[in-house]
Amino acid sequence: MEWQQHGFSDAQLWLNYLAFLPMPWLLLGIWVVQERNVSALGLAGALLYGMAFTYFAHTTLYALATQSPDYEALWGQLGSTYTIHGALMVIGGLLFAWATLRAGSLPRLAMLLFGFGLLVNLVLALLPTPDILQTLGTAIRNVGLVGMGYAILRGGRDAAA
Repeated sequence: MEWQQHGFSDAQLWLNYLAFLPMPWLLLGIWVVQERNVSALGLAGALLYGMAFTYFAHTTLYALATQSPDYEALWGQLGSTYTIHGALMVIGGLLFAWATLRAGSLPRLAMLLFGFGLLVNLVLALLPTPDILQTLGTAIRNVGLVGMGYAILRGGRDAAA
């Protein structure tokens, strides 16, 4: 929506906020379902990932309150704090993916897609590319999340067993 509208809109920011609300709990919930199989490293990763998304939800409210015109302006207003939380999201997600891959408790493809999506976002953030390309990494990461959820729902609490 931001790309199409050439900036933020209140509707887009509220949709973004609603989408961010469950994110801090998502990996923690997945860890709980498979906790007997996944190490404390997976828990640490889930908590870091959740902490980053708690901050990202806050940034959406901040953008609404300050009437930030677009993502680039918001990033400029928030400075290195935003970048640090982005790094925490990537580190936390990769720790979670690594621990889950080692445990073999969820489908390997889902975990690889999740981790690969995080790495795509990291690389695109470091390169001088248009922000719209970040949606590519996010889409790949989200396909991995859907795969994890599908495996859990299909296998219930014992999906990993």
